[in-house]
Amino acid sequence: MRLFPRLSRIVAFKDAALSADGTERARDALSVLRRRIATGLGAVLLGLFAIAFAKMGDFAQHQFLRFSAVWPYGALLLTPTIFAGAVYATKRWAPEARGSGIPQVIAASRNPAREALGPLISLKTGALKLIITVLMLGAGGSVGREGPTVQVSAAIMVAIHRLLRVPITAGVLIAGGAAGVAAAFNTPLAGVAFAIEELASAYEQRVAVLVMAAVMVAGLVSLGVAGDYIYFGAMRQTLDLRGVLFVAPVAGVAGGLAGGLFSRALLGFSAPGRPWIRAIKQRPVITAGACGLLVAILGIVTAGATWGTGYETTRLMVEAQGGSPWFGPTKFLSTLATALSGAPGGIFAPSLSVGAGLGDLLTSIFPDDPKGAVVLLGMIGYFVGVVRAPLTAVIIITETTASRGMIIPLFATALIADVVSALVCRERLYHGLAKPFLDAPPAASTEQATPTATA
Repeated sequence: MRLFPRLSRIVAFKDAALSADGTERARDALSVLRRRIATGLGAVLLGLFAIAFAKMGDFAQHQFLRFSAVWPYGALLLTPTIFAGAVYATKRWAPEARGSGIPQVIAASRNPAREALGPLISLKTGALKLIITVLMLGAGGSVGREGPTVQVSAAIMVAIHRLLRVPITAGVLIAGGAAGVAAAFNTPLAGVAFAIEELASAYEQRVAVLVMAAVMVAGLVSLGVAGDYIYFGAMRQTLDLRGVLFVAPVAGVAGGLAGGLFSRALLGFSAPGRPWIRAIKQRPVITAGACGLLVAILGIVTAGATWGTGYETTRLMVEAQGGSPWFGPTKFLSTLATALSGAPGGIFAPSLSVGAGLGDLLTSIFPDDPKGAVVLLGMIGYFVGVVRAPLTAVIIITETTASRGMIIPLFATALIADVVSALVCRERLYHGLAKPFLDAPPAASTEQATPTATA
């Protein structure tokens, strides 16, 4: 008789276990659904943001060029003033908005639980970065939109995940930043490559799926709204075997040296080492004004070519429509001065422009080779020399110039430039610039952190 109660208890226990297991599966399924909704919604929003940011930046840049056409020397007053004001506002209200934005995402992805509530990837920091970057473009600053887009996109992705109560992982930040690159350049594949090479220190399958989903959605939004445009113009020329064997090594070495010097100068200035650097850093607003004055002078000397992102001049060089031999060196100085000022702004697009100027100089050494093809090799050589991300560089340049016939020369140049740049500057630029953010104490917050899973 005792057998039946015992069997009943066993059956009841099994039913409870099955019910608990079913509840757990349902909870997991709901969690996955919320994560997918958050990723998709965040990618759509940041794709729209990237388009709006691009239009605002272009408008500000064109207004500055119109101003300088009416008042040729007005930049001598306006540009230093805006530079100084930008640095003052950044230091006072959002010091985490300074510089590119990519180092901030790298630093935040190392401790997503803490930084989900911190200032590195907050909407407040992103909003100020957006405003000041547009102001810098409106003052002739040699800045790009891509770095700021990465930081703001990561902030948007984190905000959406927190709103839907989805755990914040490193994958969320990486997906947001990578999707920002895809939307900024209208190049989805480049976003995936950028996540692998720059943002993710440990690339897991879960992160890969999240990144690719966010990148593809953001890329499709940009493609659907802005259209299937070619960023730097179409370049259909190719190099023969002789050209590859001779031009690629020269472009790789020259680009690696120049890009490595740029990175070394920027990292050297950001380090707290030498007394004269510390003395300059103690007067950041005055330093920014002096950098702005140099940018203004270079712009006046080059008839405005070095102001802004450099998209138009780069497009002309890529399409073999000519350019000044002084553009590369002066754009290099203008970009370095803008970066050293400490104001918000990226270096992606200006670096591609400097590389185009370098490639244009190389066309005089190789007059028998297609000019546009040589310019492309100069672009990738210098760009890789700065950012040390060969795969990302090849995909960005291939997608933004429709130069698929140049894959082999581009890869050869990129690999050579990466090796040469490492000899000049051992530390990778963005990872070196991320150190001050990694060393910073945790930001105080009274909010409760969202439950976090590791990634």
